[in-house]
Amino acid sequence: MRREISVREFIQNYEAGKYNDPDKMTMIAAGWYDWFCEDDELKPRLDAMFPRVKQLAQSEKIDTDRMYVWFKNNRPGRGSLYDDFRFGEIETGDVVYIVIHASGQRRNKGRAELWGRENDFNEALAEGTWTDIETFFLPLVR
Repeated sequence: MRREISVREFIQNYEAGKYNDPDKMTMIAAGWYDWFCEDDELKPRLDAMFPRVKQLAQSEKIDTDRMYVWFKNNRPGRGSLYDDFRFGEIETGDVVYIVIHASGQRRNKGRAELWGRENDFNEALAEGTWTDIETFFLPLVR
């Protein structure tokens, strides 16, 4: 069973090499929650998402001490497998943001999307390219 660790601790652990072993238990400790891909694909997928997690963690919208991050590999009814990562509150377990770098949904294949509780997940808060997601979280950088 995985305990939720802060975004700050996740980043420190990743950079210290604590998630270098690609075995399933290590990937669960890193934050993988649900997946449809093969177990040996989790580590490369984590490695691909880590720089984006670290980048968004710089945002004032992410409380790196009170929020955690977790990862999901999705199998849409129409489309191909794709990954997302989610920021949630440690205290409540509530999801705050869902970040999709490149959707596998046929209707919007390849588009980046950001969903959040600011609008009760009713529609994307930002969509288009990764730059659109960056701009939402880090508007002064753009």
